[in-house]
Amino acid sequence: MRSADPAGIRLGAVRLLDLSVALEHDAPGEMTPPKIEYLTHAESARTVAQAFGCRPDDLLYSNGQGWAVENLTASSHTGTHVDAPYHYGAISDGKPARRIDEVPLEWCFGPGVVIDVRHKPAGSLITVEDLRGMLQRIEYELQPGDIVLIHTGAAKRWGTRQYLEQPGLGRESTLWLVEQGIHVIGIDAWTLDRPFADMAADFARTGDGRVLWPAHFAGLTREYCQIEKLANLDLIPEPTGFYVSCLPVKIKGASAGWCRAVALLPRE
Repeated sequence: MRSADPAGIRLGAVRLLDLSVALEHDAPGEMTPPKIEYLTHAESARTVAQAFGCRPDDLLYSNGQGWAVENLTASSHTGTHVDAPYHYGAISDGKPARRIDEVPLEWCFGPGVVIDVRHKPAGSLITVEDLRGMLQRIEYELQPGDIVLIHTGAAKRWGTRQYLEQPGLGRESTLWLVEQGIHVIGIDAWTLDRPFADMAADFARTGDGRVLWPAHFAGLTREYCQIEKLANLDLIPEPTGFYVSCLPVKIKGASAGWCRAVALLPRE
C-alpha cells in the first residue's frame, strides 16, 4: 500500500502547483459570469489625489498616476471555490450548517489523493465501486483528513461551453467518502454532481426527486465541503504523497469562498 503520510516533505523541498482557475470577466464556464471593472492607474489618479488632499501632479513618484483597482461583481461560487455545508442546506448532520467562515482550517490543509475517473463518460455517475476500484488500482486506503481530488479531465475544457460536460458523484458515493473521514472533496469540473441537464432529464423520465443534486444534498446528512473548478490535476505526478491547501476567503456568513487551491509536491 502507498504511504498515507507525506509528512516527510520538508518545506524547503517542495514545489507549488496551482490547482485553481481564475476569476475572469464574463467567463463562459460560469452559470453567472462575473463582471470585473478594471481601473487603470490613470483613471484612479484623481481619486488618489483626493485621498491625500493634493492634485494628481503632486504624486511625484508616480508621475501623476494613481493605483490600479478592480471592482468585482461575482458569486462566491465563481472560479475555484470551497463550498461550505451551509450551501447544501440550513441543517447538516442534525446541527446548524457551518458557513464558510466557520469551516475548520484543519479541513482545508491535508494529504491529497487523486482519484482518476477520466474513463467515465460525461453525464455518468461515479459510484462507490468506481472509487474503490481506483483506490485499489493505486494501492491506497483513504485516511481521515485526506483531501480527495476527483480527476474528470473537464478542466481541459475550461473557458468553453463543453466545460459543463462531466461525470459526477451521487449520494452514496459522496457519503461513502465522508464515512472514510474525508472532510473535503474536490473536483476539476463545474460541480461535484452530474450536469444539471442530465439530472433534469432523469427527473423528467422518472419523476423521482432523489435524482436531483444528490451529491450536494448528501451534505444535509453528513457534514463536508467541496472544492469545485479545480485545474491541473493531470500535472500531479503521483496520486498520493503530496499536500493540498485550499484555504477559502473568509466571507462572513457565506455559503462559499474563493480559494487559491495549491498542491505542495516534493521537488524532483
